[in-house]
Amino acid sequence: MIPYRDVLKEVLIPEDVLQERIAALGREISEDYIDSKNLILICILRGGVMFLTDLMRQITVPHAIEFMAVSSYGAGNRESTGQVRLTLDLNTDIYERDVLLVEDIIDSGRTIASVLELLSARRPNTLRVCTLLDKAERREVYVPIQYVGFSIPNEFVFGYGLDLDEYYRNLPFIGVVDLDKYPSKE
Repeated sequence: MIPYRDVLKEVLIPEDVLQERIAALGREISEDYIDSKNLILICILRGGVMFLTDLMRQITVPHAIEFMAVSSYGAGNRESTGQVRLTLDLNTDIYERDVLLVEDIIDSGRTIASVLELLSARRPNTLRVCTLLDKAERREVYVPIQYVGFSIPNEFVFGYGLDLDEYYRNLPFIGVVDLDKYPSKE
């Protein structure tokens, strides 16, 4: 794997800006769920983990966490295949719970729409979406998003949980990949 600096076009969202916005999201979510007795945050693995851990520390109301994993990308692909597979399901019943789905990025909307349909069938009390990154210009399917960290342009991004071929999730910022220096594997 080549060093990330060799393929980094620019830092799109620096660490301090990320953390400020996540703190603001935490305050907003805490206010909205002040009366909830059964809030559960469901993180979509793997990209959402860093966002979840920072966000949950900013939420002041009691809440549980859960994880699920879905896949719509084939190995090495940068475009969704459109086929959504559930690879890890919840261990917790969400019937009549207040569910907040925590996602790293929403672009086409197909994956999150499938997850919302699946979770909705389990009859939660409420079902809302919180995404760190919203790439709205790529949207193919309408998705109701209640909490958005940042609206971003149609760029291939990595860092802060988002991978570049499974690497660099650990970076504390969101960077843009220089596709001239990191061409597609297709």
